[in-house]
Amino acid sequence: MSDRIPMTKVGYDKLKTEVDQLELEEMPEITKRIAAARSEGDLSENAEYHGARESQGMLQAKINILRDKLARAVIVERSKEASDEVVFGATVIVKDLEFGDNETFVLVGAGEEDYDAGKINVASPLAQGLMGSKVGQKISVDVPAGKMNFEILEVRFDD
Repeated sequence: MSDRIPMTKVGYDKLKTEVDQLELEEMPEITKRIAAARSEGDLSENAEYHGARESQGMLQAKINILRDKLARAVIVERSKEASDEVVFGATVIVKDLEFGDNETFVLVGAGEEDYDAGKINVASPLAQGLMGSKVGQKISVDVPAGKMNFEILEVRFDD
């Protein structure tokens, strides 16, 4: 998988910090648990040992996924220029044409997504459907749950 992953410097640093914390704090703790369980003797019936080994494997898999994201990261600076077009880093206010309510989305890079706060990954189907749209345009976006229809009300670039 060689697809580049757009992210801001903040998102990159957040992922890097998470990897460091997993490798330098959590992995040594699991290693200690494995050593302690191993010292108890027969490993074939040692649930503590098997549980710690499973935790180690899952943690290593998570570290590998995060390291892969970091390796494929492309740091993108958020646009500060006023524009009426949806691009990476934009805050977009849309009207849901089905329900009539307004929603706000911020298009962010990997590691910065916070769906409760309206921050959506720029690689998500919703963000990809919004990209390139202009204020006043009505669009239809294919998402896993079906089609969503929006009108672009505002595009801005917050600090």
